[in-house]
Amino acid sequence: MTELTLAEAQRWADAYLEAWRSSDPAAIAALFTEDATYAHSPWKEPLRGADAIVSDWLAHPDPPDSWVATYGATYVCGDIAIVKGETHYPAEEHSYANLFEVRLVEGRCSSFVEWHMRMPHPA
Repeated sequence: MTELTLAEAQRWADAYLEAWRSSDPAAIAALFTEDATYAHSPWKEPLRGADAIVSDWLAHPDPPDSWVATYGATYVCGDIAIVKGETHYPAEEHSYANLFEVRLVEGRCSSFVEWHMRMPHPA
């Protein structure tokens, strides 16, 4: 098995943002293996399969001009990447700190767990 690199993980994170921005079903599906799992939180039952993931994304779209996000791959070990980011919703005046645990297989995600926390509103 080839070790995953930070550059490969960052390419995936960049593609994730583009898929989110576009809501293009093909771009979303290209991120994930056919049998991928996707958990919106570590305590929720994950979605199973690329089709379920695409359907979920399309059922809850965020208009591309409603958010600003920056995500960066910060750590890799074997085929696991940790991606940290921040997502801001200016019109709603709230922001989230995000942490993704992503298992990548040949550039596609086979397991995704999202950890997100609402950031405190500045005083």
